[in-house]
Amino acid sequence: MKILHIDMNHPLMIQQFSDLGFENHEDYNSSKTEIEEKVHLYDGIIIRSRFKIDQSFLDKAINLKFIGRVGAGLENIDCNYAKKKGIELIAAPEGNRNAVGEHALGMLLCLFNKLNTADTEVKQGKWLREHNRGLELDGKTIGLIGYGNTGKAFAKKLSGFDTSVIFHDLVNGLGDEYASQVSLKELQAKADVLSLHIPQTELTIGMVNSVFIHQFKKSFWLINTARGKSVVIKDLVSALNSGKVLGAGLDVLEYESSSFEDLFSSEPPKDFQYLIKAKNVLLTPHVAGWSIDSKVKLAEIIVDKVRTIFCGI
Repeated sequence: MKILHIDMNHPLMIQQFSDLGFENHEDYNSSKTEIEEKVHLYDGIIIRSRFKIDQSFLDKAINLKFIGRVGAGLENIDCNYAKKKGIELIAAPEGNRNAVGEHALGMLLCLFNKLNTADTEVKQGKWLREHNRGLELDGKTIGLIGYGNTGKAFAKKLSGFDTSVIFHDLVNGLGDEYASQVSLKELQAKADVLSLHIPQTELTIGMVNSVFIHQFKKSFWLINTARGKSVVIKDLVSALNSGKVLGAGLDVLEYESSSFEDLFSSEPPKDFQYLIKAKNVLLTPHVAGWSIDSKVKLAEIIVDKVRTIFCGI
């Protein structure tokens, strides 16, 4: 079987596929159109998010047996059409769940303890102790939306704190020793912190808007390590200004390109200018699941799944 690697990943992936007898071809620079011209030659594709694999692309991939997406979500693939053509879709949500859980916790602790602003001020020669009093997690209710791999990982990290962890998910019966499942209404009534752990779908795009935010009984903190388009930034900025949202940790942004590799192609919008100046906002460049460790895990999991499906071992 021939595999085309469209995005660069950990080199162990190439090596392990070679050990299984697969023929690896790498093309990290050609355009989507150029890839389409030769995709019929391949049995498998390995991609992250460089471009969307749509119906037109899949119609040209006449010999394709699988698509391996090195990450958690499959939103850059027309999954229904691929399945109709008998193509196996292989993702690796297990590979970066721990990294996301740790990043979400790190963001929350940083915001509560004003670590980012305190560090900046001390480096500027400012010694503002009273100004930098922090909050403790103990006694707080942490609300999660989505309780898949990353939601569960975050809840497990929180188990070392004296917090109440609740979650809402469309799938019933997911509650465990780390978190209790509740309705969305109950979560909005109780949460001091909201953390998003949801895929990008028609239901989640623009979900966190003004109406959604003001349905929360208390002012709350927001953590988003999931997908940027779930949060309407102009509505978040409005809520930050009013105090309804006390602060935000954003690893992803509404403005990101579909490849996740670029943020802006032109002048940043006005609302983003607010975020970069706000002391109660922490921003990272879509790296929550991008740890050195997860890069290895993601590669290994994709290879293991391909091996199981196509080699029976």
